[in-house]
Amino acid sequence: MFVGVHERQIDDKGRLSLPASIRDLLGDRAYLSLDPEGCLVLREPGEFEGHARSLIDAERRGEISHSRRRSIATTWHTVAIDKQGRLTLDERARRHAGLMSSTSISVVGNFDSVELWRSSRYDVIRDEDAEQQPARRWDDD
Repeated sequence: MFVGVHERQIDDKGRLSLPASIRDLLGDRAYLSLDPEGCLVLREPGEFEGHARSLIDAERRGEISHSRRRSIATTWHTVAIDKQGRLTLDERARRHAGLMSSTSISVVGNFDSVELWRSSRYDVIRDEDAEQQPARRWDDD
């Protein structure tokens, strides 16, 4: 399970050094997607393959169309993680998520996936998520 928030930066070669707790779970490769919310999503191979299998089965049951399945599949690709725990993000992925060289990046665990956010975007999402939860009221008296 992926949890927590870790702050990182991308280097001039488009590489991101993953936190040890995350790279230990991912191993030497992962699946990366351009998420519609404006971040990148990483899944470990076993989790991704289970997700893909459920989409294939959903199409066979008539719950989604073949074109919908294809549109999802084409947003994903594999990425290698080097021995130093870095992954290289291509230009398209960096542009999608606003991750330029020296940009602050929030690496966010989301249980079965890891989200890579431009930190300023993540701050907005985090605040929106907090507003959607009912405020807790303590009555300590």
